[in-house]
Amino acid sequence: MSSSKENVLLQLSSALNNYNIPYFYINETALWLQGAVDTPHTISVSVQWDGFESVIHRFNQTYGTAKPEHSSDMSYAIYQIANTSVRVECTYNTVIRTNPYLVNVSLRDTSVPCLSLYYYQQLPEWRVAVETHLRNVQQSVTEQNKKSWNQKTYEALLNRFGTPEEAATKLKDNPSSRIKSLLPYLPSLQGKKVANLMGSHGMKATAMSLMGANVTVIDFSYENERYAKEIANHCGIDLTYIVADILKMDSHDGEFDVIVMELGILHYFLDLHPLFRVVSRLLKNGGTFVLQDFHPISIKLITSKGKKHKVDGNYFDPTINKTVVAYEKHLTDDMEDSVVLQRKWTLGEILTSMADEGLILKQLTEEPNIKLHDRGIPKIFTVNATKHVE
Repeated sequence: MSSSKENVLLQLSSALNNYNIPYFYINETALWLQGAVDTPHTISVSVQWDGFESVIHRFNQTYGTAKPEHSSDMSYAIYQIANTSVRVECTYNTVIRTNPYLVNVSLRDTSVPCLSLYYYQQLPEWRVAVETHLRNVQQSVTEQNKKSWNQKTYEALLNRFGTPEEAATKLKDNPSSRIKSLLPYLPSLQGKKVANLMGSHGMKATAMSLMGANVTVIDFSYENERYAKEIANHCGIDLTYIVADILKMDSHDGEFDVIVMELGILHYFLDLHPLFRVVSRLLKNGGTFVLQDFHPISIKLITSKGKKHKVDGNYFDPTINKTVVAYEKHLTDDMEDSVVLQRKWTLGEILTSMADEGLILKQLTEEPNIKLHDRGIPKIFTVNATKHVE
């Protein structure tokens, strides 16, 4: 980033904070702050519309007089600050603080508000720049997540499920119990080619194999592969397990009758379109796609502790967050690097991304939490979709 423009931007933020006027940075400035474009020529900031005149009055006293321009839906004024063009604008009858795409970005030792790059992804003039940036960041995110998921994963699986032989014994006794929640959405598995994307420890894949399917797991953790293959061997199943980044799969086009993805997967992707594009490509025409995951309301909006629930989240928050790998609680020792990066999605974002990639929704089911004191809170959602027949 240009240090001179950083200085001007921080100066603006300090002034607007002191005025107690809500604001966020927009357009190229917002994308620059989030790393998607190079340094902009003009710093653009949008302020709360009913505070615009107050800001202009104070800026005119500090930075020289600027004459505002007005239209039917907005006003703006342009200043020159430290050889940098600064555009201050407002959009009438909108509320800055409740904008669903408002995010805070770290800059030096502070944070500044701006419109999320996911807002600009929807606009044709910015879409290519944003998607290129997301694709580049996804590569580093995947490498970080892959590193975290290949540390002590096998140990965690042993602590959680027992030895592969013990897990296999339970699977052989009742394979359908392992995929009970998926069965209402699946066709008859006998003779079907099934892909279990991000299939982790492979128990659901092995269960489907025991029920007559030919299953391939695609996952980026070789420790997951080790546990899955050992379970499958104890079950007498020759499980195909591909250790790979699903976004880089360049084979198996149109090969699978059924594709299954379930529980805690989508948040590892910064853009859902490339993921569902792969799903659509791997699936046969008329094939079945079943997606089951934690409901966005339960992971984005509501915090639960025992019998107490608090609506303290932001359902629409598009922030990319750092967290620890899900299996860390099953380890007795700390991990060297357990941080993973996640982007949590709304239900609308998920379904729209699927539709954009040619997947046709047949069924959406939302299920409540089974705990009595969680009654009424959606816990799981399941989508049954098919690939459009050309």
